[in-house]
Amino acid sequence: MDRREFLKTSGALVISFRAPSFQALAQAGGKPALVPGELDSWIAVLPNGDVQAFFGKMDMGQGLDVAVAQIVAEELDVGADRVEVLMGDTGTSCNQGGASGSTGVSNGARLMRRAAAEARRVLVERASAQLGSPATELKVADGVVTGPKGSTSYADLIGGRYFNHKVEWNNQVGNPMDIKVPAKSKAPADYKVVGKPMPRRDVAWKVYGTSKFVTDVRVPGMLHARVLRPPRAACKVKSLDAGSIKGIRGAQVIRDKDFVAVVAPREWDAVRAAKALKVEWEPMKAPFVPMKDLYQHIRNAKVVKREDEVKKGDVNAALSAPGVKVVQAEYEWPFNSHASMGPGCAVVEIEKDGSCNVWTGSQKPHFVRDGVARLLNLPPEKVRAVWVAGPGSYGRNDAGDAAMDAAFLAKATGKPVRVQGMRADGTAWDPKGPACVHRARAALDASGKVVGYEFISKGFSRQHIATNESQPADSLVGQSLGVAPNPTQIFGVPGESYGFENKLLGWETIPQFVDHCSPLRTSHLRDPVGPEIHFGSEQFIDEVAHAAGEDPVAFRLKYLTNPRHAAVVKAVAEKSGWAGLGKGKGISFADRNGTAVAAVAQVEVDRKTGRVWARKFWIAHDCGLIINPLILKQTIEGNVVQGLSRTLFEEVRFDRDSVKSVDWASYPILDMGDAPESIEIVLIDRPEVAPSGAGEPTIRVIPAAVANAFFDATGVRMRRAPLSPEYVKAALSKA
Repeated sequence: MDRREFLKTSGALVISFRAPSFQALAQAGGKPALVPGELDSWIAVLPNGDVQAFFGKMDMGQGLDVAVAQIVAEELDVGADRVEVLMGDTGTSCNQGGASGSTGVSNGARLMRRAAAEARRVLVERASAQLGSPATELKVADGVVTGPKGSTSYADLIGGRYFNHKVEWNNQVGNPMDIKVPAKSKAPADYKVVGKPMPRRDVAWKVYGTSKFVTDVRVPGMLHARVLRPPRAACKVKSLDAGSIKGIRGAQVIRDKDFVAVVAPREWDAVRAAKALKVEWEPMKAPFVPMKDLYQHIRNAKVVKREDEVKKGDVNAALSAPGVKVVQAEYEWPFNSHASMGPGCAVVEIEKDGSCNVWTGSQKPHFVRDGVARLLNLPPEKVRAVWVAGPGSYGRNDAGDAAMDAAFLAKATGKPVRVQGMRADGTAWDPKGPACVHRARAALDASGKVVGYEFISKGFSRQHIATNESQPADSLVGQSLGVAPNPTQIFGVPGESYGFENKLLGWETIPQFVDHCSPLRTSHLRDPVGPEIHFGSEQFIDEVAHAAGEDPVAFRLKYLTNPRHAAVVKAVAEKSGWAGLGKGKGISFADRNGTAVAAVAQVEVDRKTGRVWARKFWIAHDCGLIINPLILKQTIEGNVVQGLSRTLFEEVRFDRDSVKSVDWASYPILDMGDAPESIEIVLIDRPEVAPSGAGEPTIRVIPAAVANAFFDATGVRMRRAPLSPEYVKAALSKA
């Protein structure tokens, strides 16, 4: 019968999810434990010869699963279309750290490569025994092993069964996890699949709506929940009137200390109850400084920690030497929100046997498992976290808080609970990228040579809460229950190789406004502190070049000491036709963990309205070995667009005790009308160099490229981000 007839007959439509079971392989010989030291934890060959790869990271929109499929297919000598990558499920994969630090290929896929190479070695050895020919005489093509005495297939050799084969594990979890195997991986010269352009696998279902997001997860008997965040930072509950939602069907209040939520069988009733519940909050007294005083506060605040990461020669002596010309400047960057396309969502179900299932959009589900286990006092092996694609994640957004909230409420109610915030919850209460001030000084001698250079960043730590959800102390529910946060003091320095003879690169962190339950708590946002640092440092390089009377491209090439760094600057200058671009051009360069990127921007400035249009971009990108040039280009384009949004529009607005950026009107992001006309990309492939990541490096060069182009177009320096119409008009008017 068709769907309409089915619904008319049954009278109900139920869409439900269950945690998927690992049933791909037969149980012959017993299922090995899910530990990194077992080959079966990484690779499986199904009865039909297709391959499953169990990946402890996940794709957040960069096509990482396709790259992993290509790498595994290459080492196993099967078609990439025959490799299914299972990602982000603690029941089927080991904790490789989730999506983190652009390490999906450089760290995560390296293990998959070794596991696949070892699987091939083991299978060829078994084929050798079966066919009676030395392994050196056997060849593999599309999973079929052929020798002088016949052939066999992966399906015949092991299809549907376990390898039961050990590999050497380094006993670390997260990004540092690694394995060693006897097998030797292929040389780049022998690649047939790696290096080929292959399309992403998630576009069709997202366009046609044929699969589900985390917001679509439903389980039988589930309650919908809304958590009531305080209207101001660090508020405590003074009183609560549970009777105020008495008339809303099935709604009930869940309160523990300063954590307040409502649950109901229907989502709309939970939304209504959250609006109707009468709660009196006892606020702190003006915990934040006025927004207009933010940068002066940062300048004056006491330093919690300082670290000089690059220290060469005597900068102070160089800056005070007789006859030198001193160039100095300061740059300001605001708090940024993740502003994901939807608020966080999670579903948690506690089974009768005490085990727990979590469906989460967090990019680190293994750490969500650990955090939920700690919150519920369960052993980690009793919790299974399954990553389901969510509305976006660029570091530590509000998805982790949703999972922890749902876990707490599932235990409190004894029923499965789905937590989803509203727009204001996601934009106002997500962890923020830190506000900061950068101060820079340089000394030029009489010939224009740079003899001293100093760049110091000062701001809020980029890890007031951890970058993952493994500790209740780093969640809003944990802090509402009285768990004290344990911040890490860390910031960063520019990624570059300028060979100034006296050089100091350092950073300083300052205390948070509020230690717990703060909407201005800080954590990782895509390329943590990369865009803000290089907004300052690469603008300052341009300012020093201008003071020395040199072209910005020639100046960089004069001082860059790393040949790969110089190569991307040369490549982008050539691609853009730098010398003939005319007014409104700017260049920026940066390195991120071994990936070198240079950008040229061409902008148009409307002096009357203050609108800045970054019309064209050229990018040169060197991340070592290229796995998939098509998806790499798409990833770079995404970096450009998101980086441009943060450069031109994004700024968290707040008053003395609360965040006022709660929607797209108060926290605008780039829309189609402000998107670039074109983005041209030069990819530098270095097969001899291990891949070093592409998910984040390009975003860090965009702000300075645009700001330098703005100066070239107007003669005015924008040392404060964003380059919004409001600030642009003020700067032009002042100039």
